[in-house]
Amino acid sequence: MRELQAIRQKAADAVNCQSVTLPSGLTVLCRTMPGYSSVHAMYATNFGSVVREFTLNGRRISLPAGTAHFLEHKMFESEQGDAFDLYARTGASANAFTGYDRTCYIFTSTRKTDENLDILLNMVGHPWFTEATIAKEQGIIGQEIKMYDDSPDWRLLNALFRCLYRAHPIRDDIAGTTQSIARLTPELLYACTDAFYRPGNMVLSVAGNITLDQAVEACRRNGLHDAAPQPEVAIHFPEETGELPSREATLTMPVNKPCFALGYREQPIAPGDTRSEILADLLPDLVCGGLTGLYRQLYDAALVNPEFSGDSLSADGCCVIAFTGESEEPRKVAAMVRQEIARLRRDGVDPELFTLVKNQMYGELLADMECVDDAAEEIGMAFLKGRTLAQEIETLAALTVEDANAAFQTMLLDDNCAYVQINPQE
Repeated sequence: MRELQAIRQKAADAVNCQSVTLPSGLTVLCRTMPGYSSVHAMYATNFGSVVREFTLNGRRISLPAGTAHFLEHKMFESEQGDAFDLYARTGASANAFTGYDRTCYIFTSTRKTDENLDILLNMVGHPWFTEATIAKEQGIIGQEIKMYDDSPDWRLLNALFRCLYRAHPIRDDIAGTTQSIARLTPELLYACTDAFYRPGNMVLSVAGNITLDQAVEACRRNGLHDAAPQPEVAIHFPEETGELPSREATLTMPVNKPCFALGYREQPIAPGDTRSEILADLLPDLVCGGLTGLYRQLYDAALVNPEFSGDSLSADGCCVIAFTGESEEPRKVAAMVRQEIARLRRDGVDPELFTLVKNQMYGELLADMECVDDAAEEIGMAFLKGRTLAQEIETLAALTVEDANAAFQTMLLDDNCAYVQINPQE
């Protein structure tokens, strides 16, 4: 027992970072990594594509699909010019991405760290929207939406979510449609930044050749340190009850072989419920992960390729576990996955396999913390989920095979299952 506790403590220490919450409400996380020459920073907000209805200081606001993603693009533009041009002068590599429940702005650099932090914090902290710049961006994002339409993976997941959810905004593409983003105005975008780009709803996470004091001083320089009045914000989600909207969907696209997704609608995971979220991550690997007999059987029979996998996705008001891949016999693969889930529900999980999968999750998490880019993003993502990586490690360590067996009794149920297939065009 003492040896196990020592291993847990060593693992928790390996993912630890320094943190401080400023009077403004902004949380700053720092993992200083001696010997590394680069710095990776992420400035992120708890605002993603599924936020479509909210109240700001008593005023109810509805957003068209794609608002969070559109806002991500617009934050790089200011009256002084494009932030990418500023990063180019410092030699930094910058980017941003929007998910279902977050928007993140990142850069990686090996020099001029303070200057790059100023660019990051200033561009996100001083939004600038006009009718003309919005109209210009609508055309650019319209082209991006067409690119998403040509992606089989994206179309597959979107079709699956539409089968699983009748009302939840996860049904809609993260980028929205050309029709939805045409309804955006400066007033709507400013309402979003007022509500969700406030310091108390954001996190700055940095890793590599940087100190916590250095990151905090950057916040002070950019007006993010001192307390300020906070708006009253409440997010609204439609309640999802009853049967699935659809059990099956079929699409046709120019793909080499059929693609498929077998998905399950699960109960939404409450914010801060780390145990349930890790279990949702664990179950797909126990069904058909690379360590399982089913994966070996499917792979040896050439029914799947290495891209076949099971994953979970959890956002506000929704949770999905999906098994996706491509196969010449997709329905046979889906049937075998369902049979394996039924067997695990009936017979239970092999304890040795459970230990192997847990150790694999440990290893992946610890490996991420040795990479500057992954370390900064992992500590920031964990914070946005209401936890630390050390708490994730401790929660994972406490899970038992009995916990997994109990989860199989209430999750991955046939009543909550849908199937989507993309067939090659003739």
